[in-house]
Amino acid sequence: MMVALTAMLCMFPLFTHAQKPVKQVPITLSLNAYSFSDVLSAKTRDNQQVFTLFNLLDWCACNNVKALDPTGYFFPTYPEVPSDEYLAKFKKRAAELGIAISGTGVRNNFASPDPAVRAEGVKLAKEWIVAASKMGAPVVRLFSGEIPKGYEDKWDEVASWMIACYKECVPYAEKYKVKIGIQNHGDMLQTADQCVKVLKAVDSKWVGLIVDIGNFKVADPYKDIETVVPYAINWQVKESVFGNGNPVETDYKRIVQIIRKGGYTGYLPVETILVKGVPYDPFTQVPQMLKKLETAINEVYK
Repeated sequence: MMVALTAMLCMFPLFTHAQKPVKQVPITLSLNAYSFSDVLSAKTRDNQQVFTLFNLLDWCACNNVKALDPTGYFFPTYPEVPSDEYLAKFKKRAAELGIAISGTGVRNNFASPDPAVRAEGVKLAKEWIVAASKMGAPVVRLFSGEIPKGYEDKWDEVASWMIACYKECVPYAEKYKVKIGIQNHGDMLQTADQCVKVLKAVDSKWVGLIVDIGNFKVADPYKDIETVVPYAINWQVKESVFGNGNPVETDYKRIVQIIRKGGYTGYLPVETILVKGVPYDPFTQVPQMLKKLETAINEVYK
């Protein structure tokens, strides 16, 4: 049924910015696949995906979305890396459709007090760095982890574990020419100062920040976003800088102004989020959000 829906949406594209001449700008809008989490996670009775990342590539092509971040969880073998054949097929299909792979990501916990949990996260990160290189993704997104119970007042101690884990991944990043993107996920990393402290401690040109604009737990998120732009290697632009479900919509023009002022160039992925109890349709909301960002980009870079 979802495949049929993809075909139908191709007949009536929702986001048609490519039909109009747009001035060349140094940032490219992208889609984070997590926006389609529910449909990508849906399974048939025999445990097959109803809507796959290949379907999402087709949808992106039909809606003139020029880049996709295929989050690792939505590959059918996750947490195991797909076969080389599968990755090559995915890369080829994206290229055929003219869609860039802007990054990918995994679930890891480098803040766990259990060394075995952290080691498993490092192993997973290394494996997906290799996978990213095979499908042409320039960045692998890694988390820090939630503040562990009992360590609420021991941020520096927990951060030292995280830093050690990131450092352990750096040789793989350098070898396979894939950058490690540390995402501020509202967990151990809630402020610009915390992000900068960790990045400076890791101290590698192969490590940068995924700027998640909706997860700075501060009074003025725009201020923290502006602070970290020099460290940004990728983004997650969300519907509200004040957190998922907050009714105050992101000021997209202000975000683009901050990006331009900070000198960032590259991909600008969007991520819409399902909020419990609130109607949610990514097939509608994603194009609407992309259109707002495109309008802001054209105004700022005119």
